[in-house]
Amino acid sequence: MKKMLVLLLGLVLIPGLFSGVLAAEKMNFYANMTAIQPIVDEFNAGHDIEGVYTRISTSKYLATVLTEFSAGKLRADVLQSPLPIMQILKEKGVLAPYKSPAAANYPAWAQQDDTIVQFGIEYVAPIYNKDLVKPEDVPTRYEDLTDPKWYNKMVMPDPSSHATTISWLVGLKEAKIFGDDAGWMKFLKGLAANEPMFVKSFGPTPAPIESGEKVLGISMPKYIISKAPAPLDWARVDTLLGTPRGIAIAANAPNPKAAKIFVDYWLSQNAMQLLATKVGEYVLTPGVFPPIDGINKVKVLPIRSLSDQEIRDWGKKFRTIFYAK
Repeated sequence: MKKMLVLLLGLVLIPGLFSGVLAAEKMNFYANMTAIQPIVDEFNAGHDIEGVYTRISTSKYLATVLTEFSAGKLRADVLQSPLPIMQILKEKGVLAPYKSPAAANYPAWAQQDDTIVQFGIEYVAPIYNKDLVKPEDVPTRYEDLTDPKWYNKMVMPDPSSHATTISWLVGLKEAKIFGDDAGWMKFLKGLAANEPMFVKSFGPTPAPIESGEKVLGISMPKYIISKAPAPLDWARVDTLLGTPRGIAIAANAPNPKAAKIFVDYWLSQNAMQLLATKVGEYVLTPGVFPPIDGINKVKVLPIRSLSDQEIRDWGKKFRTIFYAK
């Protein structure tokens, strides 16, 4: 009995003796995506690892990660962002090579990099308020956005400063959506003539459409899911373009083993099904689509990553077009 009391007293006097055994491993995940906590929760429920999701807006993502990394204080084990940002992080030595077996069935172009796996496309489309736009007025071509009936009734991210929108507009040109450069320029000028309301990014685009302040916008179909039951639908144009989304492990990950487990989970069919169903994302897992009518039939293409200089140059060009009075 005396020995037992001594043992128990010793355990009390040494707090945390077994904390390393009892506490779950922690895995920090930096992402620019919204509404993904349910996927992280699903991971946590099935693993002895605590995944902690930190959302960083696209506009602040690069600066945040590089500042922490250069100071030796990057807490992230896994990083996710649009592909152009991931490529810059790789060039700066922030990312570690890892080939996940979970991506084996992804398109070949999505897994060519030994460090960054592309798992989805940040697809862009015209979306509209289906309570306020008559069925016969819904656009069926991008050119329909230039119809004067949409004057002062549209919203879109600022084409002079929002990098993803700049890349999307250039992607329309390079994909020959309008046949030739003259057709593309006609579209730009017609769109500008309708004087859309500009916001900082895609995130704020659904709100004015939901409220009826605007009825149509260049936005993302995923908001049909994430903003439900808002009266949103997407215009059935035949080709959608978007920036690929990437994921990778941090070079100095505090918990590299947990990071690999999380990346494998994130790229699995189960996680991608959740991402498509719960968040409305367009993912690259074969046969998995968001539950948005018609999305499984449309052609969705990745756009080219523009350099920083190209973004600046095109931003200036678009400013002269969209801000001309």
